[in-house]
Amino acid sequence: METAGIKNHNFSIHLSENTRKTIFIGALVVCVFPVMSPPLALLLGLIIAQFIDNPYAQLTHKATHWLLQASVVGLGFGMNIVSALQAGREGILFTIASIITVLTVGLLAGRFLKIDKTTSFLISAGTAICGGSAIAALSPVVKAEEKQISVSLGVIFILNSIALFLFPVIGHHLHLSQTQFGLWCAIAIHDTSSVVGAASHYGAQALQVATTVKLARALWIIPLAFVSIIAFKTGSKTVKIPYFIGLFILAMLVNTYVPFIKPIVPYLTSIAKIGLTLTLFLIGSGLSFKKLKSVGIVPLFQGVMLWVLISGFSLFAILKLA
Repeated sequence: METAGIKNHNFSIHLSENTRKTIFIGALVVCVFPVMSPPLALLLGLIIAQFIDNPYAQLTHKATHWLLQASVVGLGFGMNIVSALQAGREGILFTIASIITVLTVGLLAGRFLKIDKTTSFLISAGTAICGGSAIAALSPVVKAEEKQISVSLGVIFILNSIALFLFPVIGHHLHLSQTQFGLWCAIAIHDTSSVVGAASHYGAQALQVATTVKLARALWIIPLAFVSIIAFKTGSKTVKIPYFIGLFILAMLVNTYVPFIKPIVPYLTSIAKIGLTLTLFLIGSGLSFKKLKSVGIVPLFQGVMLWVLISGFSLFAILKLA
């Protein structure tokens, strides 16, 4: 039974196409203003997704990919390479231990829960390394079907949305330092967008640590892809290397060793932060209730279990080493 003007199954309000587009563009413009933080932008996107649907779904999917990468590179102009390398060294042991642990537990959990091997692997890889980027890079390697990719991405994006709001609250409650919170974000939050969003909300130093460790973590896509070729016996020779990480490092080098760029650095980083806010709005706008419902409870359970494992394990280790 439908309430007048509203579909109960996904809450969509019946509006003309032009009205939906106007509301969507208006919300997008609001995200450009400083009053809109990344978490609020994500929340606004989620509201848009539930009530009017995204009228530019195909376009925003592509825009999100490029906008996120450009924003991350732009944030590199506000970071010092020497400090970043120090942060990366501190996070490497956590990275190795957490990746091995999550992939192993994910494999076993997938078998126990009777989730198909490819979906289970993509959820595990997305949790272990860098969320949607890992899933996008590994999907062609393991010959994943569209449904398997959609379910995996759905699980990751649901948990990302929760983490963006939850992690800063926990961090403040436990009085985590900037470095501790940045390291925890980089290890325990799936996607780079949500890692950067949560860390930027916590502080500048947390942002530097989180971004550096997360992007160093993303490089593990490459060896995992080659292992996947053997494990899945696909014979694929296609491995997508996340080249924007190199541009991010180049931006840090320029900021550290090219003095005349200093006057424009605040403008570059401000534009990058706006880009990140827009990215999170676009991600939220694609997470309708209908799409969330299509994920299914069993794959979501696996994703939650792995996320709780990596979050708890890394937080415990960080607090013990404090």
